[in-house]
Amino acid sequence: MTVSGSPAGIVDNAPADLDWMEEVYKWFHAHPELSGAEEQTAIRIRKELERFPDWEITPNLGGYGITAVLRNGDGPTVLMRADFDGLPVAEATDVDYASKHSQLNAQGERVPTMHACGHDHHTTSLLGAMAVLDSVRDKWSGTVIALFQPAEEASIGAHGMVSDGLTKAVPHPDVCLAQHVVAGPAGTVYTAPGPVMTSSTTIEITLFGRGAHASMPHRSVDPVVLAAATVMKLQTVVSREVPPNKFAVITVASVEAGKANNVIPDSARIALSCRFYDEDLRKKCVEAIKRIVRAEAMAAGADRDPEFKFVGLLGATDNTDEVYDVIRPAFDEAFGEDSVEMEPWTASEDFPVIPKAFGSPYMLWTVGITPRTQWERAEASGRLDIDIPTNHNPGFLPDLSTLQTSTRAAAVGILSCLAHDWPERDKAKPTMGAVPPTDAEIDAVAVETAQVN
Repeated sequence: MTVSGSPAGIVDNAPADLDWMEEVYKWFHAHPELSGAEEQTAIRIRKELERFPDWEITPNLGGYGITAVLRNGDGPTVLMRADFDGLPVAEATDVDYASKHSQLNAQGERVPTMHACGHDHHTTSLLGAMAVLDSVRDKWSGTVIALFQPAEEASIGAHGMVSDGLTKAVPHPDVCLAQHVVAGPAGTVYTAPGPVMTSSTTIEITLFGRGAHASMPHRSVDPVVLAAATVMKLQTVVSREVPPNKFAVITVASVEAGKANNVIPDSARIALSCRFYDEDLRKKCVEAIKRIVRAEAMAAGADRDPEFKFVGLLGATDNTDEVYDVIRPAFDEAFGEDSVEMEPWTASEDFPVIPKAFGSPYMLWTVGITPRTQWERAEASGRLDIDIPTNHNPGFLPDLSTLQTSTRAAAVGILSCLAHDWPERDKAKPTMGAVPPTDAEIDAVAVETAQVN
């Protein structure tokens, strides 16, 4: 036996007591901590793991990362990840468990913090799924790995855990899973094969001019004008070099130059966030960015070539077809008409670093968390983009009822994978995705690494 009965039936009849979940979720929500500084969050997770004495706990992987392993006889090994860091956002909801927390950031500034991306929800749901699976051990056999990951928002958490020995600390998974909450009708579960989240390439570019008194622009090479021209010209990469049937986003997210109103500075800095599903198109657009920046610098008469610093690259989240084919029927049975096709999401994730380190197939799905009446009212009035807070918005707040949905989805997804006969695969050595790449590596090849999402 690997699984006795349908995953949905097993979960729906599980004797697990989940009454504690709402209180735990509210605690996480009220106490968000920034990436790499999740000390109290990790302590609370470890406290909640005391509910599961038969699970093997390994703390402090890659900082505050935690794994919990339940070995329950012969069968497949399934890993599921939940992230648990927050964001430097001031919460703008009116619930009694809203975050009033603040924390020092990496620059030593005190900033408000919020679980504006739902990582508190992910963590609570995985704990709930553990309780469900723990209560029905007579219905399945195999090994389950619950992985709690820090620092996803900084996109260094998965790398940190892998670099700190994750592949040796837990059994080799046959499949890796993750879920993410999103704006959408509460209780809807979205799945799709193939690319579902974009790759992310982050580039910091320094443009060099020649400083002068603001009253003497003829004595300068003005990097402010150069930056402005470069920003405008970069808009043509997508509009004129990307085929209309392809997806690409190139956003100039930051422009910095000068400190005084009577000084023309000698340099300017722009930062780009670029998103793609297609790796060949990513390479083409990066080359176009370099070409345009260098040409604008030459046209301005700059004495020095621009500098390019690649500070992060995430590979696309590309769900394995085989995993989708296993999980989607189980979700259709469990959620009926609320099991729907997932549209590709333009955000990026460091989750794939984990399965790539093991050489395992993987899948990430999403769960809608917006109250149905709110969603339907906004949809009817054509105001979804206006009235519905999305991830990273100060008003983003999951409907509490969706804790049950995501817990059920996690448990059903894990059980469906435990029931599958996965082919033998070579145990891969950690790939290039296991360590941050050099600038040259980012420039040359598609590496699944992460430092910004």
